[in-house]
Amino acid sequence: MDTTLTPRDALLVVDVQYDFLPGGALPVPDGDAVIPVLNRWLAAARTGGALVCASRDWHPPHHASFRERGGPWPPHCVQGTPGAAFPPELALPPDAVIIDKGTDPDRDAYSAFQGRPDLAALLRERGVTRLYVGGLALDYCVKASVLDGLAAGFEVHLIRDATRAVDVQPGDGERALAELRAAGAVIE
Repeated sequence: MDTTLTPRDALLVVDVQYDFLPGGALPVPDGDAVIPVLNRWLAAARTGGALVCASRDWHPPHHASFRERGGPWPPHCVQGTPGAAFPPELALPPDAVIIDKGTDPDRDAYSAFQGRPDLAALLRERGVTRLYVGGLALDYCVKASVLDGLAAGFEVHLIRDATRAVDVQPGDGERALAELRAAGAVIE
């Protein structure tokens, strides 16, 4: 990692939760490999004074995204369950801003910018201009968060080694990378 983070930067860790790791309810292949990479970025954020935010799916039972309600996914990241927790190996600092998304039982939310607290407002309030993003999964929540960050006017960098794709359809991850590049994201 050659990047130096400053107080004008923020690091967004997207949905690194037990249910998205191997053995979870909706595992991302090789998802646990993002943790050591993110931990290096978390250390750099701490050293440089950058804001750290971590989003999490925080679904109520019987969420609209679950198959039982016609959604595409098995039940996952249900509020207060072990599957919704961040793994202890992820070195989130105690002052990390936690962003809950997918809390409305009748509406899905992939992007951290659709959660609470309002991420765009928080970043602007803190004077952040550059956002670094990693986490799970590249072709869903990470992609949506990067695109929304760009739409909100931030310079957004995707930390390629700190994300993995679900690849529901083979090649979804590569297509997501191409879409993010075309939208103006910097791929680290």
